[in-house]
Amino acid sequence: MRSIKWFFLLIVFTVAGLVFIDTYISKQAESDLYSKIKKVPAKKAALLLGTAKYIAKGKKNYFYTYRIRAAVQLFKAGKVKAIVVSGDNGTKYYDETTRMQKDLIKAGIPSRYITLDYAGFRTLDSVVRAEAIFDLKDYIIVSQKFHLERALFIAKTKGQKVIGFMAKDIPGTAAAYRMKAREYLARAKAFLDVYILNTQPKFYGKKEKVNYRK
Repeated sequence: MRSIKWFFLLIVFTVAGLVFIDTYISKQAESDLYSKIKKVPAKKAALLLGTAKYIAKGKKNYFYTYRIRAAVQLFKAGKVKAIVVSGDNGTKYYDETTRMQKDLIKAGIPSRYITLDYAGFRTLDSVVRAEAIFDLKDYIIVSQKFHLERALFIAKTKGQKVIGFMAKDIPGTAAAYRMKAREYLARAKAFLDVYILNTQPKFYGKKEKVNYRK
C-alpha cells in the first residue's frame, strides 16, 4: 500500500509541475505575441522555425503551410527586411530548411534575403544560434502560438529582445491535440535546459552574414 501511495503522489507532483511550467511559460510570452500584421512592430529580421512539410503518408502539414504564409506576410508588409530559416537538416533525406527556402521563394521572397540555419535541430538551438551565429538580437520569431511561447521563453532567458508573430493554428484536429500533449514535455525540458542544465546548441560554428533589404 505504501508503494502505491508514493507512486500516486509522484504522479500528482509530476502533473502539477508540468502544469505550473506550462502556465509560467505562457505568461512570460503573452505580452509579446501578435496575430494581426498591422500591429506587429517592425524589426530587421524574422526567425522562421522549421517543421516538416509533410506528415505520414505524404499528408500536408498545415503547421508548415501556415508558418510559410506568416513569414511571407511579414516580409511583404515591410515588417522585416530578412528571413532566417532555422530547421533540422540531420540527414540528406530530411532537410527542413532548404524546402522552406524553396517555398518562400515560390511565394515571392527574393532568395538573397533568405538565410539558412541548417543546425536548428531543436528550438533552443535555433534561438541561441540566431544571436550567436546570425547576430539577431531584436527580431521576430514565426511559428504557431504553442511553439512561440516556448521559443520566446528561451530567447528571453538568453537576454534577447524578441516578439512572436503567430502563424495560423489548426485547433480541434488530432494533430493539434498531439502537439499540445507533446508541448507539456517540451516545455518542461526547456525549463530544465535554461535554468538547471545550461544546455547548449549541438553546433555553433562561424558567424554568418544576413543580407537585409534596403
